[in-house]
Amino acid sequence: MTTAYVYDPFELNHTFEGHPENHLRMEHVWALLEQDGILDKLTRLSESVAALDPVLAVHGADYVEQLEGICRDLATNSRSGETRPNSLGAAGWLDQDTYVLAASYEAALRGVGGLLSITDAVMNGAAANGFALVRPPGHHARPNSAKGFCLLGNVAVAARHAQQQHGAQRVLIVDFDVHHGNGTAEMFYDDSSVLFFSIHQYPHYPFSGTIDEFGRDAGEGYTVNVPFPAGVGDAAYLAALRNVLAPLAQEFAPDVIFLSAGFDGHWLDPLSEHRVSVAGYAKLVEEMIALADALCRGRLICTLEGGYHLDALPHCVLSTLRALSRDEAGVSDPFGAVKARPEAAEQVLLAVMRRLGLPTPGKSSGLAQH
Repeated sequence: MTTAYVYDPFELNHTFEGHPENHLRMEHVWALLEQDGILDKLTRLSESVAALDPVLAVHGADYVEQLEGICRDLATNSRSGETRPNSLGAAGWLDQDTYVLAASYEAALRGVGGLLSITDAVMNGAAANGFALVRPPGHHARPNSAKGFCLLGNVAVAARHAQQQHGAQRVLIVDFDVHHGNGTAEMFYDDSSVLFFSIHQYPHYPFSGTIDEFGRDAGEGYTVNVPFPAGVGDAAYLAALRNVLAPLAQEFAPDVIFLSAGFDGHWLDPLSEHRVSVAGYAKLVEEMIALADALCRGRLICTLEGGYHLDALPHCVLSTLRALSRDEAGVSDPFGAVKARPEAAEQVLLAVMRRLGLPTPGKSSGLAQH
């Protein structure tokens, strides 16, 4: 079995000049992947538009209908509501950060559809693991509204699809995008069948994801946030996976693991301050692969979230695909690392571990520095 991937050029039609989440992100990623030759070693799945049923499993019908209607209006009118011109036509704004064009609804459905194709292939045993190279991203989209560049909750739709169509009883979603995956968290906040684990910068957009956001009712304890301060770097992220996620995942025993792979914590990224390196991200992916191998027959399904530096993002994606496919070429990191402050993460890690009842080391353990 091989690593599967999806890439749909139609999604390039969802773009707004000057916005950080634009078509250039995927064009730069694709150019590096083609140059490297790794795509020849992977299995490309065909593009598809998601049906509405899986989308409506996590989103309200009124919101989806509204999103479709706004995009339909933009297709026939030069301006609709609060719009301003873009190279591809009139653009509407769903909030101060999130734009839509005539093509955006279809692009979002194609992004979801691509991730569902990966999910089907992995769950059916046709692929060992997979990566959905899709946009717009999804982890900020709420059940009934868009948010933070995101229109539909890609990973949430796919997680519920794995349960409803493939019989997965327990799903683990790991989100290491530098911004808290508030939308994913909200969709499963009262659900004990989905364990949501997020490492993110805090305080930072969307200003959610504290340690005390822990789930409610049946889902209490199944939302786990690791809200790191700025500057923590590779070692802190790795410590969070090893000291917090690993024991939780072993107890939870997931049937499949989804990874919201946002690479905007890279030290070059303009939208964050977490000082993670490409090599650091590759190590995190390797940890996720090992966890999936140990717990759920290697079922690891990754989807692209953030990452806004047009040089760093492609190398993060390439290194992730190399790790997933066990490519001997290894990490592709022309940028190296910068000095970080892993010690700034230690109090957060200790607080999270105490909150979860996990054993904690001594006071001067250097928990996040190894």
